[in-house]
Amino acid sequence: MTRVLIVRGQLATPWELRPWTELPERFDVSYLLTRSNQFDTASLPLRPEPVTSVRDRLPGGRLGSLVAGVAGERYLADAEPAYAAADVVHAEELSFWFAADAARRKARHGFKVVQTVWETLPFLRAYRNRHARRYRDEVLAATDLFLPATERARQTLLLEGVEEERIAVCPPGIDVERFGARAKTTPAEHLVLSPGRLVWEKGHHDVLRATALLRRRGTHTRVRIVGRGPEAGRLRAHAEELGLAGSVDFEAVDYDEMPSVFASASCMVLASLPSATAQLHPFDVPRAFWEEQFGLVLAEAMAAGLDIIATDSGAIPEVLQGQGALFAPGDWPALAGLLSDGPLARPPGERVPYPDELVRRYSTAAMADRLAAAYDRVLAG
Repeated sequence: MTRVLIVRGQLATPWELRPWTELPERFDVSYLLTRSNQFDTASLPLRPEPVTSVRDRLPGGRLGSLVAGVAGERYLADAEPAYAAADVVHAEELSFWFAADAARRKARHGFKVVQTVWETLPFLRAYRNRHARRYRDEVLAATDLFLPATERARQTLLLEGVEEERIAVCPPGIDVERFGARAKTTPAEHLVLSPGRLVWEKGHHDVLRATALLRRRGTHTRVRIVGRGPEAGRLRAHAEELGLAGSVDFEAVDYDEMPSVFASASCMVLASLPSATAQLHPFDVPRAFWEEQFGLVLAEAMAAGLDIIATDSGAIPEVLQGQGALFAPGDWPALAGLLSDGPLARPPGERVPYPDELVRRYSTAAMADRLAAAYDRVLAG
């Protein structure tokens, strides 16, 4: 059997890793799991390999993260057996510490290195901090095959200096059947869904502003903001000062509950804002470098037949392939117009069709096929 080891540092998630569960039986898949992993992977039917990282040995909270960042994060010696047993190690991005960790151990153990890449901005060295510059160099040198999630990410890799023959576009996959389940009852009122981490760049505040503008025009709708993050308190305060306190629900739900969340809504808004100010902290740590890299919720909403309104940030137009409605990042008055003329003009909960080939492109089964082809390719030399 081909032994595949997935390496994600503290970022192993049940949603990104789900397609690996559908690989053919000739693949034996496991993933490194640290004690400080930020997500609950208990529902993921893959074998975890419990290991220790520097972060696990430090105090919790921001202090521990800061120390790990300054010192340089890495897996400790107990990760060696998992690496030694692997035929393929599949990590992620150019400048994540765990991608460099895999690249660094390649010569010792002889496995092939595959990297998923979401980045849609070619930072090269000038826009990375001192650790990330070194990690990038190690990853570029050791990786056998890069799997960008989008064509935009592929073009980024080309500018980073990766040869075309080391690149194969590989979009992620979601469980289209589960997300395609319909609500058992028809909603009595419109519900606008805004999923994503509660951070500024996800644009939840613009959804609130558009909703408040609609209310002034006589159109009322409920809003459901689903996620966790540091902006929770400020978003609640903003909803209250906009007069929406009784019409906005904030909640964090387990990933397995998300299909029912999609089924309850009339539309989904992904109001992502690009954030690339090129500012530096005093210790040469770049900040605010981001644009929407894919947006898995877009694939989930299409599978659910849910009307989509999104900004044209980053890879969103490429992912949607002409579906849904787009507006400029930050243009909340335009968002209000798209809502009133689109999903809010139809009966609550009404579904919309999407091309079956597009929905299937983002399925776990289709991604599993792409992964199997990628592993066969690198092992064939």
